[in-house]
Amino acid sequence: MEFLAKSFEELTTIELYDILQLRSEVFVVEQKCIYQDIDGKDQKALHILGIKEGALVAYTRLFKPNYYFEEASIGRVLVVASERKYGYGHDLIKFSIQTVHNTFSTKEIKIGAQTYLKKFYESHGFKQVGEEYIEDGIPHIYMIR
Repeated sequence: MEFLAKSFEELTTIELYDILQLRSEVFVVEQKCIYQDIDGKDQKALHILGIKEGALVAYTRLFKPNYYFEEASIGRVLVVASERKYGYGHDLIKFSIQTVHNTFSTKEIKIGAQTYLKKFYESHGFKQVGEEYIEDGIPHIYMIR
């Protein structure tokens, strides 16, 4: 697995297409969540692409502090279902955290995590803050690292 960090302007049209297709596959189809994925924030994000054998199989988008939250943020975290058994989610989060540190010069990161992934994020140093809330019909919690 190779990880790349790219600004919106650096993405090729094929990469952008693959990102949007993958986000739709995971968040809309797999999780049966009807929501507006194309939200006007991609242009401000740093995009992390996980490439395996030439195919996009993992993805996150990162935001600098004071854009999405007061802290830096990681969102739209996903790994293709067929690739989850290899632990790529852990590699993806580690790379994303390191990229936040290196690019945005901060260690504080806030996420809105799907509640069922609480232990996964705790294993990477995140701690729950506040109560559970519903976003797009799915239980979420805020977590800070």
